[in-house]
Amino acid sequence: MTLLELALAAPHLALFGHRAAAPRPRSGVARPPPQSHRCRRKPLLAVQSRTRPTGSPAASRGAAGVLERGTKQKDRTVAIRERLLSGEAPLPSAYDTAWVAMVPAPAPAGSAPALRYPGCVDWVLRSQRRDDGSWGPSDPSLRKDALSSTLACVLALRKWGAGGDAIERGLRFIGRNWSCVTDGSCDAPAGFGVIFPGMLAHAIGMGLEIPLVRQADVDAVLRLRDRELRGIAASASSQAFMAYVAEGLGDLLDWDKAAAAYQRNNGSFFDSPAATAAAAIYSHNDGALDYLDSVVAKFGSAVPTVYPRSAYTQLRMVDTLEKMGISRSFSSEINTTLDMIYRSWVTNDEEIMLDMATCTMAFRLLRLHGYDVSSDGLAQFGSESSFHGSIQGHLNDTEALLELLKASHVQITDDELVLERIGSWSSELLKQQLRSGNISRLVDPVEVEYVLKFPFYSNVDRLEHRWNIEHFKKQNFQKLKSEYRTCDADEEIMSLAVDEFHSCQAAYQEELRCIERWVKEVRLDELDYARVMPLICLLPSASTMFPAELSEARIVAAKTNILATIVDDLFDVGESREEMENLVTLIEMWDAYERVGFFSERVEIVFRAVYDTSNDIAVRAAAVQNRNIIHHIAERWAELARVMMVEAEWRMSGHTPSMDEYMAVAEPSYALGTTVLTFLYFVGPELSEDVVRGSEYGELFRHINICGRLLNDLQSYEREKDQGKINSVLLLAGRLGGSVEAAKAELRSVIAASRRALLRMLVRDGGEVPWQCRREFWNISKVVHLIYMEVDGYASPKEMMRASNEVMIEPLRVVRKTKTHTRGVL
Repeated sequence: MTLLELALAAPHLALFGHRAAAPRPRSGVARPPPQSHRCRRKPLLAVQSRTRPTGSPAASRGAAGVLERGTKQKDRTVAIRERLLSGEAPLPSAYDTAWVAMVPAPAPAGSAPALRYPGCVDWVLRSQRRDDGSWGPSDPSLRKDALSSTLACVLALRKWGAGGDAIERGLRFIGRNWSCVTDGSCDAPAGFGVIFPGMLAHAIGMGLEIPLVRQADVDAVLRLRDRELRGIAASASSQAFMAYVAEGLGDLLDWDKAAAAYQRNNGSFFDSPAATAAAAIYSHNDGALDYLDSVVAKFGSAVPTVYPRSAYTQLRMVDTLEKMGISRSFSSEINTTLDMIYRSWVTNDEEIMLDMATCTMAFRLLRLHGYDVSSDGLAQFGSESSFHGSIQGHLNDTEALLELLKASHVQITDDELVLERIGSWSSELLKQQLRSGNISRLVDPVEVEYVLKFPFYSNVDRLEHRWNIEHFKKQNFQKLKSEYRTCDADEEIMSLAVDEFHSCQAAYQEELRCIERWVKEVRLDELDYARVMPLICLLPSASTMFPAELSEARIVAAKTNILATIVDDLFDVGESREEMENLVTLIEMWDAYERVGFFSERVEIVFRAVYDTSNDIAVRAAAVQNRNIIHHIAERWAELARVMMVEAEWRMSGHTPSMDEYMAVAEPSYALGTTVLTFLYFVGPELSEDVVRGSEYGELFRHINICGRLLNDLQSYEREKDQGKINSVLLLAGRLGGSVEAAKAELRSVIAASRRALLRMLVRDGGEVPWQCRREFWNISKVVHLIYMEVDGYASPKEMMRASNEVMIEPLRVVRKTKTHTRGVL
């Protein structure tokens, strides 16, 4: 079996192999050598000049359009770069600013309290909406947020005897929208059921009345807080959440106890200006005052709803750039950002370590970028109770669960049991949320399903990029105690991602045409027994090696995939032992093949395609490697032919090998050697003889072979049993009392160990194999995990065709907004 093992091609796939082409030359007749695998692209300007004269208005408009697009793309890149490096640019929160405005300045005993932050009071007065008298978000879907913000601003103004008319207008807004307070269908800020009734009680104590609202309705809302508090008291997260919504509790909270448990080194309560302001008001906490002073000094008279938050914001943006497939354009800025995050990690900075989503996202991104981070940093989240006892647990935070699950996927050693535990309980809770429909409102259930189905080690880059582009939504909004927004670059990210994806598709389609020409040139389309499918064979490299400069590597990978498939077919479905033995001898003789002769025309076609294409590849690789590497290519083909002959002899004789004997043959027969170890010469770095003969190179190759072979066996054992073929599942089951399930479980454990070893070798610092090459070993591991996730993907052409078309052919299904209309990209 090979990486590209497929069932016999369905009739509708034949068009990709261009079968039934030109008449066949007679065996032994000389013919021109195959043309280069470089694509023959037509110069764009030459094409335009034949149809549009240089000085024509149409040509001028076309050139202007190209310049305009280039300028826009440059502007978008600059905007994203600046946004990434700036880190934190949150918009003001009327709710939190109002609470900060209520903090009094120190005053002698018996004297009237004075303003500590007069600028905040002034900002509250200036920021009231003239049309409806509200503060906070104007979005109707965030009406409860506006009610909470408006009531807080009214309290601040009333406390300092300012803005009498503003107070009345604010109260009228609350009265007109009172029905939303108890409407369960309205989105509510975090802690609304405690905070709003608490502020309402405070307003009543100040002598304020809500117009248009009956006393019975006011009493019902006040009782709402009592119900909420009883529910909180019964939950595992009661203490943490009560401290988080402290401003809604006032004197009901034991402030000293809360400060001892939850006050951070920067003096804040959960980095919340509102909760910290309440601590300063009710307990005269000096640390809280220091924190508030620093926030006002940084942001002026209007503060955000959470601070600091730059680490989360920057990590989220790095993650978004990678998921959208445009991170290469910002590699310098990403490195700068992650260097800063790493410094914070090693010093146990509370901004990172105490926030569940930030901590797990930092761990994942740092590890995948090669930083030395220990999973010990996630030990605080090792049990399910850590989630239920947190604010995130009380808020049913799906985003935090998703980040926990993603972090668990980057395990690199068998003893990182904390990651296994996190992966187990977080995935189960996410499944429970899906079943109950209890997903956080700002998270799309489709995203949860996607992350559960496709761990990052079993999804290829280009399919992931496409999914994320088509499901992209603005990431700059979070619903905390008030909405949290940053100055985003979402439109710029989306535009760049779409253009980059379509640009890559244009390159893939030209490469596909190049490969299809080659198929005819070497007469592979004349092999009626073989599966010749350029589109599917280009998928593994196109879906992982997408940069433009890797075009040659992609073409080499596709050609060697096709060749390995037709060789496998000759051994797998061929009925002539003489043909198989002839091909083995020809490949072993290599340059001296003429002394052997050809048993049949199809053996000649296969051998000449392998031989001529390999020599052409070697000539081109020499320009990159500065040495001749044909001996390596020939060695791999000879090894592949020999082990495929052994498998054929087992099948014909009925021999049952031992497990060790089987794996010694089955690993190289998976045919990655003729593909991966060939295209790696085109990835970029020079690979010396010592490197390709070295132990690290061999270990990387061994682990992808193990993953590929055993994943294939897990999905094909039933079919191969019926065909009388040998399979590791069947061999191992025989040693385990006939238990197929026990055999499958053991093989999955072996696969997981090899996968972790590959990832460990990828992310470690140093090593004799260049990182670019280690990355491609890992990418091939991802490809084979995807192929055999649920079925034998190459025995199901429909699924592979779908994936191939999505990566290379079909335009993105997105909607792009213009100034005057919305345009679908179809």
